[in-house]
Amino acid sequence: MKALYRDRADAGRQLAEHLAGYTDQSDVLVLGLSRGGVPVAFEVAKRIHAPLDVLIVRKLGVPGQEELAMGAIATGGIRILNANIVRSLQIPESVIHAVVAAEEVELKRRERIYRGNRALWEIRSKTAILIDDGIATGSTMRAAIQVLRKQNATRIVVAVPYAPLSARNDFESEADETVVLNSMEDFWAVGQAYEDFSPVSDEEVTRLMEIAGP
Repeated sequence: MKALYRDRADAGRQLAEHLAGYTDQSDVLVLGLSRGGVPVAFEVAKRIHAPLDVLIVRKLGVPGQEELAMGAIATGGIRILNANIVRSLQIPESVIHAVVAAEEVELKRRERIYRGNRALWEIRSKTAILIDDGIATGSTMRAAIQVLRKQNATRIVVAVPYAPLSARNDFESEADETVVLNSMEDFWAVGQAYEDFSPVSDEEVTRLMEIAGP
């Protein structure tokens, strides 16, 4: 199956065309999920003239099957669990606590690097456009939505270049608006939608945040 995008920047530029209606609106904030969502979000924020921030969410991988998410944690003390996976794999609470503790260390490290002493942009009464490079299980995006609900965002827009149809349908009920450019079921991983799906480094996230400005 042919890739849909050259890289994350290409996906961001295409996604921005579908979010043009939010251009120059003073109450709009673009949030990129760390790390892969930031290059996509950077292109959107630049196109619609909106401030950019990074939202840090860490997947809780099942021990021994780390690619399988049993939940996620996010900035603001948010923790969500996939009850079906926890129940079906009979994952004990002690294991969940251990995974959460390890991921909290990485979450705090990224917050220090990406944000320093700067607080997350004020989200209350804002339209928050939440962007990632794609959706797989959806656990990280759900945690991000909970962060924004907790911060009293007026409107939450989930915007991604790719998601399977099943995930797209889920988020249409969880977010106020869902923008998904492609929803084919032919891909079994988000990376298949990209020609270049190289890992995004801390340095790249920091560089883009500095270019975007305060």
